[in-house]
Amino acid sequence: MNESILETIVFWVMGVISTLGYPGIFALMALESALIPIPSEVIMPFSGFLVSEGRFDLLAVIFVGALGNLFGSWLAYALGYWGHERLVKKIVRKYGKFILLTEEEFDSAINLFHKYGQWVAAIARVLPAIRTVISLPAGISKLPFIKFSLLTFFGSLIWSGFLTIVGVKLGENWEIIRPYFRKFDILIAALTIIVIGVYVYHKLRKKK
Repeated sequence: MNESILETIVFWVMGVISTLGYPGIFALMALESALIPIPSEVIMPFSGFLVSEGRFDLLAVIFVGALGNLFGSWLAYALGYWGHERLVKKIVRKYGKFILLTEEEFDSAINLFHKYGQWVAAIARVLPAIRTVISLPAGISKLPFIKFSLLTFFGSLIWSGFLTIVGVKLGENWEIIRPYFRKFDILIAALTIIVIGVYVYHKLRKKK
C-alpha cells in the first residue's frame, strides 16, 4: 500500500475512533473483515493507546473489536455461501485490486480451507494475507453458520486482544509497531495453533 495512502488511512482511523468511540471500533473492524483494506494493526493498537489514557475499557475494546470482525466476516461468508467458487473468483479477479485482494491470496485461502478444514476459520484470523479472505471459502464450503461464527469470534478475540494489549503497553508510541508488525504474524499464528491443538487433544481424549 502506498505510504501516503496508508498515512491518510491511519489519520482517518484515529479520527473515527476518537469521535465515535466503541461504535467506531466496531465499524472499522467490521469493514476490515468485510474485505475493505483497513488495517486492524492500526485500529486496535490505537484503541489500546486510548485505553492507557483512560478513555476506553480494555475488555470492552477487545470484545467490540472481535464483535466487529465477526459481523464483517458474516458479510464475506454470505458472499461465498450464496455464490459459488467460480463466481467469487470472477469477482475477485475483476474487483480484487480495489480491496487489495489477489487471486493468489484467494486460491491460498481455498487450498488452506480444503486442507485443514473448519479450524482454519479460527486460525486464519491471525495469519497474514488470508486473515479476512478465509470467510469466503468458509461460505463456499457451506461451513455451518453457528460453527463458523464461534470459530471466527474465537480467533478474532485472540487477535483483537493481542493488538489492543500491545497498544496499551506502548502507549503514545503505539505507531512504532506498524513497520515491523508482520514479523509478529508467525509467532501469533504458532501460539494459536498450539492452543487449538491442546483443546482438540483434550476433547478427543475426553471422548475416548
